[in-house]
Amino acid sequence: MEFRLQYSTEARDALKNLEQTDPKKYRKVAKTLALMEINLHHPGLQTHKFDDLSGPNDEEVFEAYVENKTPAAFRVFWYYGPGQGVITVLSITPHP
Repeated sequence: MEFRLQYSTEARDALKNLEQTDPKKYRKVAKTLALMEINLHHPGLQTHKFDDLSGPNDEEVFEAYVENKTPAAFRVFWYYGPGQGVITVLSITPHP
């Protein structure tokens, strides 16, 4: 199933900041977001539920890997909705 991504203000700001300050990392994040749109089960994403966070209406939050085996590896935190076929990206940040 394909998804349309929408972004929280925090995620949009993080993406814009990466684009301006770290183009290499920005390209990695953009690749991850593109994969999320077409295949959430892609093995490189290693998508799984993230129990320490919930969405604004207590939605289950998931994480997808941008990097792996890297200090402070970047992750994308997201939840399903609002609506069918939509994923809301909450945060784009180094792994907590």
